[in-house]
Amino acid sequence: MSTIIVGVSGSAACFKAVTICSELAKRGHLVQAVLTTGATKLIQPVQFSCVTGNQAVWDEWQPQDPSGMDHISLAREGDILVVVPATADRISQLAHGLAGDLLGSLSLAFERGKPRMFVPAMNPEMWNHSATQRNVSQLEADGWKCIGPVEGSTACGEEGEGRMVEASEVVEAIEQMLAS
Repeated sequence: MSTIIVGVSGSAACFKAVTICSELAKRGHLVQAVLTTGATKLIQPVQFSCVTGNQAVWDEWQPQDPSGMDHISLAREGDILVVVPATADRISQLAHGLAGDLLGSLSLAFERGKPRMFVPAMNPEMWNHSATQRNVSQLEADGWKCIGPVEGSTACGEEGEGRMVEASEVVEAIEQMLAS
């Protein structure tokens, strides 16, 4: 059984993260959801708590860990860090080492030798923007694995590359990273 930290950013695709967390928990993993403030505007943290059995966290100023440092304790406990969905903004924050929220701080505190993955979901123009592509390249150079996106219909109704891969593909990619 592995401990999987799932960072959820504010994308219309964040509902897929609940499915991912549920499937991982069913497979026997300990799953801890860490939501951004934007994600909490789109989906209720209790949905993650229900499927994982662990209280979802999102507010670094109301820590759950007795030490008061959730970002450190979660980073130490996690065997893998998965950011899903990863918005253009979150990808930029990760690539530039910004730690303005719990997920950003946790990402910096996460041991570099442990597997890290991000799963993009955004409008095709945003995905294909040169700044986004630079940030993706930086994350990959830093050891992050990128899963997707794929061609298809996005939440804004546009067609193109930017659609998040299906939840089952993310679960399988996580299992493969944990096995290697």
